[in-house]
Amino acid sequence: MHAYLLRQILASLLLTVAVFTFVLLLGNVLKEILTILISRQASFAIVAQAIGLLIPFVWVFALPMGMLTATLLIFGRFSADQELTAVRASGISLLSLVSPILLLSLALCAVSAEINMDIGPRCRVAYTRLRDSLTAEFVPSQIPERTWIRDFNPNWIVYVGKNSHGSLEDVFILQYTNETNWQRTIRAPRGRMEFDPTNRLLNVYLYDSKTLQSNAGTAVPGGAAGVAGIQIPLGQNLMGPQRIRVDDMTFLQLWDELHDLERRLDVSAPLKNLTAQQLRARKEEIEKLRQDMTSPIRFQIHRQVAFSFACFGFTLIGIPLGIRVHRRETNVGIGMALVLVFVYYSFVLVARAFHARPELAPHLIVWMPNFIFQAVGAVLLWRANRGV
Repeated sequence: MHAYLLRQILASLLLTVAVFTFVLLLGNVLKEILTILISRQASFAIVAQAIGLLIPFVWVFALPMGMLTATLLIFGRFSADQELTAVRASGISLLSLVSPILLLSLALCAVSAEINMDIGPRCRVAYTRLRDSLTAEFVPSQIPERTWIRDFNPNWIVYVGKNSHGSLEDVFILQYTNETNWQRTIRAPRGRMEFDPTNRLLNVYLYDSKTLQSNAGTAVPGGAAGVAGIQIPLGQNLMGPQRIRVDDMTFLQLWDELHDLERRLDVSAPLKNLTAQQLRARKEEIEKLRQDMTSPIRFQIHRQVAFSFACFGFTLIGIPLGIRVHRRETNVGIGMALVLVFVYYSFVLVARAFHARPELAPHLIVWMPNFIFQAVGAVLLWRANRGV
């Protein structure tokens, strides 16, 4: 029976994780990767690499959701087919029957911890850098044709009708003083582009260009026919590796970042020329500053660790709920799984909204769904074992 249940759970787990991975990937693919592919900024190999880097990131969510759905489906069918009744009639308790499943969920917790705390963040950083480097790598010879491009700099929009190894035709450039206020428009039948990697500039040379400038809200002709040289500074996303965001740091990087901030804001350092009251007020001010600055990092550390235990909590509550539902239909199990997932991650969303409010302890809020699911699951499993 143990081998039978494990085979059933593992088969359903592989299928549900694959489905949830596909669904979660779909949003990122449609939003970013598909746009890059359609605009011909990357080959299929680069797109496949980008999707591969996203898979560990979505597994952070797909693995617990897959385990929950698998337990609901298998134990719902196990109960509906009267197999559980036959097992109990043979003198085997429910706790003894599900012990390998619980051990499997603990093993998945270890896998989730490795993904949440190391593999997932590293892959996310690699994906972000790959995405941000695409524009720079394909400038200027492979800049897409007949596409409005704003990737170089948010204050510049470039359109090229035809591009032959950097020789351009039907060039249209819009410059803004900021991302909304138009400054000038430059149009030329011919031109060429050169990428200056040293100064991180895109040099555009336009032939027989005509310029229209904005002057106090009124468009007036500007410039004359001839050669116009334009320098477009590349945006921050193209200026090389940037500092890793807190959300994309590994557990060890977060830990080092937290200790570094606490060391810089050490309130035990002596403060001279202050009275006792001023010293106490100053230390309270520094302590408040330290809590405000370290709260997002502390929240991210606890979120990574708390997510690692989601598989166990989902399994513990999924087994008795599947038995109680007593249904074989797949849609019923998937519907219940989605509701439970929504409840679980709603706590995380609330905690994230308060991650800059250390007085509300957002790093502890992320642990609440684990405690609730495990406590409720343990009670329901104990009642199901007694046949209540």
